[in-house]
Amino acid sequence: MSNPSSTTSESLELAQFIAQIIDEKQGSEILVLPVGEVVGITEYFVIATASNPRLVRAITDAVLGDVRDTLGRGPLRSEGAREQQWVLIDYGDVVVHIFVEEARRFYEIERLYKDIAPADWAATQ
Repeated sequence: MSNPSSTTSESLELAQFIAQIIDEKQGSEILVLPVGEVVGITEYFVIATASNPRLVRAITDAVLGDVRDTLGRGPLRSEGAREQQWVLIDYGDVVVHIFVEEARRFYEIERLYKDIAPADWAATQ
């Protein structure tokens, strides 16, 4: 059985890695939220905005490809890639939400977790 704190540390590293990929692909408003104690089914949400559907696709492809190539991990599931408005990529311990600007404003997902302080991801660059 793995040590819970090392699992959380590995989950944070994955979330930070994904945030960096999104940043490199010109995603904006990137948040890494430690939602484990609130949600219970995942440790972190990575939430980001893309300026248009084409960028949603580019960011999604980059996250899937870089996580697979660098860490050897594939998602448990992903949704929304065809519509390119809100893509969800579920790695189990980290769930990635990539929104086109209008959808991010509409759903305001981070408002649900406003009491959670975002984790720092930029310092890991």
